[in-house]
Amino acid sequence: MSEAKIWLSSPHMGGAEQKYVNEAFDTNWIAPLGPNVNGFENDLSTYLNNNPVAALSSGTAALHLALLQCGVGQGDEVICQSFTFSASANPITYLGATPVFVDSEDVTWNISPKYLEEAITDRIAKGKKPKAIVAVHLYGMPYLVDEIHAIANKYEIPVVEDSAEALGSTYKGRNCGTFGTYGVLSFNGNKIITTSGGGALVCPSEEAKKNTVFLATQARDDAPHYQHSNIGYNYRLSNISAGIGRGQMEVLDKHINLRRQMNSFYQELFEKYDGITVFTEPNEDFYSNHWLSAILVDPEKTNGVTREDIRLAFAKANIESRPLWKPMHMQPIFENCAFYGENVAFRLFKNGLCVPSGSNLISKDRQRIEKVIFDLLSR
Repeated sequence: MSEAKIWLSSPHMGGAEQKYVNEAFDTNWIAPLGPNVNGFENDLSTYLNNNPVAALSSGTAALHLALLQCGVGQGDEVICQSFTFSASANPITYLGATPVFVDSEDVTWNISPKYLEEAITDRIAKGKKPKAIVAVHLYGMPYLVDEIHAIANKYEIPVVEDSAEALGSTYKGRNCGTFGTYGVLSFNGNKIITTSGGGALVCPSEEAKKNTVFLATQARDDAPHYQHSNIGYNYRLSNISAGIGRGQMEVLDKHINLRRQMNSFYQELFEKYDGITVFTEPNEDFYSNHWLSAILVDPEKTNGVTREDIRLAFAKANIESRPLWKPMHMQPIFENCAFYGENVAFRLFKNGLCVPSGSNLISKDRQRIEKVIFDLLSR
């Protein structure tokens, strides 16, 4: 019988979640509102420097409502980091807008300031000033905040900060999710904390939060009957899911520390081998939650061992790993969209691998991971 599967990033309960869920059942608060929703929003707001937070059904929903409130509409263009998950780009199309993709830089793997400004100036020259910029803190690593926001401010373009993978990460001591006009969070099952499914929008004001909740609850007007003057969405988080989130908030910092320990484990493991680099912070300004740890493989220095060789060796040992995100400008659905950059995102995709990073991994799991690497690279 094969050993139990080691997952890339599986849910990790802290123990208190059941208490909040039971309270929801005991008080019959099963709808997408209630004490847990309010409490979860307050917990998140406190954690994120008291910025208003609206709890929603997914990070994708949060990004959709952020772009909508930035004024994005039919025929507009939105700049988006190419090296990311498709959920960063898809909501642009929901609004009838078109994504314009920008390459990464090598330091944080996130949106390149150089190519961001090139994209903005070229789109303006073509008569299409971008309505917003979607910048992502990939795998929990903060993007080059100072540089990106200086450019956005220069051209007066709002930044929607995709922090779906970066809750608990900071730049110069300030929480990711609080730099942009809006900040997007995700609590999908594989995230740093989970509500099973769910997300949140970090808002610039209480008024913006109020409008977000209005849009997320079918945009019902203040009337005794059902009246609608705006298109609305069914995007609110349920009280039960929010209860899971409240329990998860109690262990968030603990789980971040455990994920960071996994990243340190990989740094120690791969320093023994030439040609493999672990993705980590460039300097002390950056603090990553290391939601996922990732490596880059240089076959010229590993005696020909590739990213794919490592992935297959892990798979044979019942250990999940995954190639880095395939850039959006290389996806069939977006292949006709404009792209600004060179080949940084492509090179990262070609040579990069996400490795098991969960906060619930134990010493035995690390020993199995280490054995696969030793057997493959020491032959």
